[in-house]
Amino acid sequence: MPPYSKKVSFHTLGCKLNFSETSTLARQFDEGGFVRCGKGEEPDICVVNTCSVTGQADKKCRNLIRRLAGKYPRAIIAVTGCYAQLRAGEIAAIEGVDIVIGNQGKGELFHRVTQIIAKKQGAEIYSCGTGEVSGFFASCSSGDRTRAFLKVQDGCDYKCSYCTIPYARGASRNISIKEITAEARKIAQSGIKEVVLTGINTGDFGKTTGEGFVELLQALGGIDGIERFRISSIEPNLLTDEVVGFCAGHPKFMPHFHIPLQSGCDRILGLMRRRYRTELFAERVARVREYIPDAFIGIDIIAGFPGETEEDFEQTCRFIESLAPSFLHVFPFSERDGTPAVEFPGKVSPQEKAVRTARLTELSERLHTRFLSRYTGTVAPVLFESDIKNGTVSGFTPNYIKVRVPYERRLVNTVAEVRLAGMLPDGEMRGETVGYRAG
Repeated sequence: MPPYSKKVSFHTLGCKLNFSETSTLARQFDEGGFVRCGKGEEPDICVVNTCSVTGQADKKCRNLIRRLAGKYPRAIIAVTGCYAQLRAGEIAAIEGVDIVIGNQGKGELFHRVTQIIAKKQGAEIYSCGTGEVSGFFASCSSGDRTRAFLKVQDGCDYKCSYCTIPYARGASRNISIKEITAEARKIAQSGIKEVVLTGINTGDFGKTTGEGFVELLQALGGIDGIERFRISSIEPNLLTDEVVGFCAGHPKFMPHFHIPLQSGCDRILGLMRRRYRTELFAERVARVREYIPDAFIGIDIIAGFPGETEEDFEQTCRFIESLAPSFLHVFPFSERDGTPAVEFPGKVSPQEKAVRTARLTELSERLHTRFLSRYTGTVAPVLFESDIKNGTVSGFTPNYIKVRVPYERRLVNTVAEVRLAGMLPDGEMRGETVGYRAG
């Protein structure tokens, strides 16, 4: 069967960076004459881009791989990503898997699959040892008419005591501002209005090229055609006054910051080997609010880290309450083999972790509701997306409030002035269009 008649399905788990990379892999198959598998069609090739940030992520990956191999026994099953980098042999042992290729060789996946099709070689593992990941697989997503995820950085030098990502992704590295802006111009030419800058440690941009993160932001801000930029996540110690001040003063950079906290207790932050303490984190949040009062501030938090006592947890809750962020991303602690935290004493029981996770989730809901209530009755510019749900279309305000209005075809991928009329049960807001601007 010639390659152009082969159908390919793509499956992505994990972070925005993975979605960006999958999109680039998909374009390689498109350009190679393959066809995207439509809904209800049987694929000839299944590409799975995996995540390994938690034990639960590993489990989801295994279940998906087994399900695809069982459902499509004649398909080539190709697995890549962080789980493939860390547990290549474990994946290769799953019946039906044809190729496992870690992050180091992700850019070669298309070539390896075509070799299997041509029967030049059989199924194999293409991976490298942990700590040997290098190179840069440049990527951006393009499946959404409205938003693209642009990879600007990869890897991490921080090596927190609980995290396998430095082993799965390697050291911090990046390509040049010139190369990134060239990719951003292509995105602008495609008509996409919003770009999300992604990376493993995005604010650490510049390690490879000697350039600065603010230099990158300045260069991107000058690109015509893109109306909005968002920074996907940035460590508090890298969220400098210069970064905050630039975002506050540039109309294209949205008032939206995602800042990992992980614990509101300094003792636990020390055990985690984080590069800041609560005083610095609180100061960074205060600085954002000083410069950008309406900013959406999302925070990551881990519940039940080894050694976290009830008082440590209460301290975390009090600290979060004092910060009053817009939203919490809550994760129960997950042991990862090969990390120092596996050996830490004071393990928190699964039952207690569940209790703490539930309490933080409830706190997040209260904080998010409080944030949304501040804007009820106000008017904001909303960039609408293409999803239709029960006769409505949704989009986001600059400060990341999701708004739904009655569907109008002309709204898709355009910015409209919308009155935020009230909160919906799912954490979104009901909107009323009051002005329209062609995009």
